[in-house]
Amino acid sequence: MSIEPSQPPAWKTAPQGQTFYPSATIRCDGPAVFRNQFARDVACLLDVDDAITEWRCQPLPFSDGQEFYRPDFVAKVGNGIIVIDAATDDTPLWIEGAVRADGHQYEAVRRAELPLIRLKNAKDLLRYANFQTGLEDRVRLLAALDEHGTLTLAECLSVFRETRPIAGMASMVLNRFIDIDLDEALIGPESTVRRRRG
Repeated sequence: MSIEPSQPPAWKTAPQGQTFYPSATIRCDGPAVFRNQFARDVACLLDVDDAITEWRCQPLPFSDGQEFYRPDFVAKVGNGIIVIDAATDDTPLWIEGAVRADGHQYEAVRRAELPLIRLKNAKDLLRYANFQTGLEDRVRLLAALDEHGTLTLAECLSVFRETRPIAGMASMVLNRFIDIDLDEALIGPESTVRRRRG
């Protein structure tokens, strides 16, 4: 994404060195720096949003002529860019107009709007964001899904030989090799797994 400011002005930044749960990301391009846990929760949802190919933390400064403000995220969606804010009472009222005036879409996410089941599932998966599924296990699972169409999560776990089963499954979901429903219920043994196409 080529939307970095050439000379960034002085603005408030998130506390440096502060880590929010979970610590790893999968599609963040650049440093993962969050204002608070709420912003981190929104970022978890960005990592499992099929429409988003990559995102960055707080890269765009905007001004109303008196103060600067940096929204939480900018995400690449298809060929477009969307600016996303984990909006709180401290979010300036002028920011949406400033973002749209600069030619970008703007989305304010409120804490009450967070899909709690999807968020919990995303956090569970992202605990394993630093794992990579071994080639042998990946090929074996994809071949099994090609043969059967769908399998339960419990059935899939028996396929893994060189990777920790849950870590391997999570890695394959996060890297978009396979699909598992994140919205209806918490991930469990009976969750349906299918191969991702396209």
